[in-house]
Amino acid sequence: MIDLHCHILPGLDDGAREMDDAIALVRLAAEQGISRMVATPHIQIGRFDNNLATIQAALSSLNEAIAPLDLGVDIRAGAEFRICPEVMMLAERNELPFIGEYQGAKVLLLELPHSQVPAGSDRLVDWLIRNNILPMIAHPERNRELQAFPDRIRPFVRSGCLFQLTAASLVGDFGDVAMALSERWLGEQLFTVIASDAHSEKRRPPKLAQAFARAKELIGETQALELVQQRPCAISQSLFI
Repeated sequence: MIDLHCHILPGLDDGAREMDDAIALVRLAAEQGISRMVATPHIQIGRFDNNLATIQAALSSLNEAIAPLDLGVDIRAGAEFRICPEVMMLAERNELPFIGEYQGAKVLLLELPHSQVPAGSDRLVDWLIRNNILPMIAHPERNRELQAFPDRIRPFVRSGCLFQLTAASLVGDFGDVAMALSERWLGEQLFTVIASDAHSEKRRPPKLAQAFARAKELIGETQALELVQQRPCAISQSLFI
């Protein structure tokens, strides 16, 4: 399987704190059957002020640390960008870390605040798409406004956004509402990929294998494989060349 969303780079955000934590997460990923990971540390202006340089430095350190361990997991890096107007400036400066490419556009993992969909988000998404940047909305099933009003995701669907389901949501770790919405949107074929969004060995481990098993029950093996293998591979392929 291929994981397009995880917080395994040490010391950059609320994910792995130390190198040992990062290595433990990679070991767990290998046990899950994950062969490729795109590390996606948060970029949240004023809180997690990561950039291309800090992310690449952390990636190099992690890859150097795991190389002798022969875990069978290939790691590259992008980022999870919290939606804000500054994304336009960073895009114009070519300073956005992407998680790959899809249908000729760069793919940006874009996070909404957990409580709401900010006013103007649809216009910002449209600006990105006009500039050949395709947003992949991270874990929309966990957004409280979308949980209360699921149809408010429709403007993003009409714009052509991609959508990432978090594995732990599908297996119930984020509560019944997130799980029910995950199942509903999975049945509606809204999601592009399932990813782990793993943060730590104990608190938020990768559960991609469990989510894949549940997805198979809900939508069948062929569609489930699309979400954890084929589409993640197609999107991230440019990073692994």
